[in-house]
Amino acid sequence: MMWVILLMAVVGAVLFIERTLYLHRGQIRSTAFVDGIKNILAKRRIVEAITVCEETPGPVAAVVKAALIHVNDNEVAMRFAVQDASVVELPALERRLGSIAAIAQIAPLVGLLGTILGMTYTFHAFMQGGEYATARALADGMWQALITAGASLALAIPAHLGHHLLNGRVRAIVRDVEWAGNEIMRYLITEYRSTGAGSGAEAASVGEDGGGDAGR
Repeated sequence: MMWVILLMAVVGAVLFIERTLYLHRGQIRSTAFVDGIKNILAKRRIVEAITVCEETPGPVAAVVKAALIHVNDNEVAMRFAVQDASVVELPALERRLGSIAAIAQIAPLVGLLGTILGMTYTFHAFMQGGEYATARALADGMWQALITAGASLALAIPAHLGHHLLNGRVRAIVRDVEWAGNEIMRYLITEYRSTGAGSGAEAASVGEDGGGDAGR
């Protein structure tokens, strides 16, 4: 059972390190990122804003990019595009977290099995020795029982803590994605389009004034 616990510990450590690095790359400063995209859009540089999203890793940039691509669509179509991007990106954040949770839950059971096997070995040694069973036989069996129980708990405790930590990181990224999607849609619908409409009206007004002056 100690080999099984050791194998589970190695797998759990590899999964925890991989998920930590992945979530670290995917978590950006969403407020600063969205503000930067707004500054680019204020200059009417939609292509540059999309390029910045493509070069930025993480689900926040992907969701913002989906909204920018559908900037000329109506609100319903834009919202569906943002939701589709979220559906694609968010499951990747929770990948392999279930394996870490399974290791944390199974490790004590493996330790319990090792304890039972150790006690079984002890009583078997007593049966073989009869009245001459030694304390060494008892000590060997109890040692096997206790070391597997202790090792399993030493694995389960950090596995639970690691799973809790990673879940917190995922929830933080999900909140950032939801906020960034809503914020960029609000900006595109209320400010970006109205600014564009105002610019077009001013251009038309200037054209008419120029035509009238030329006619006079």
